[in-house]
Amino acid sequence: MAIHITDECVACGACEDECPNTAISLGDAIFVIEPALCTECVGFYDTPSCQDACPVDCCLPDPSRVETEETLFSRAKELHPDEAAGLDLTPMTSHFRSAVSSV
Repeated sequence: MAIHITDECVACGACEDECPNTAISLGDAIFVIEPALCTECVGFYDTPSCQDACPVDCCLPDPSRVETEETLFSRAKELHPDEAAGLDLTPMTSHFRSAVSSV
């Protein structure tokens, strides 16, 4: 799923600089995310960085745009060809993977 910004956005801009794909920009009244550039931070962080930065929790998964980890990771590699070889899928770089502790 690409992340989208809801109408609760206060246009503070906290999310914009955190996006590794520069997918976030100011729209007419609130910030918006370009879905074709959103990778949900797969390959970079264990959670979408916009969600972590947002003080009002308005960066949410877009239920109308469900995407797989494979699709998002492929997009990340296309958007960052110089870094592609260094991108990796681990529990630290993808929210699709969870750290499993052995008991």
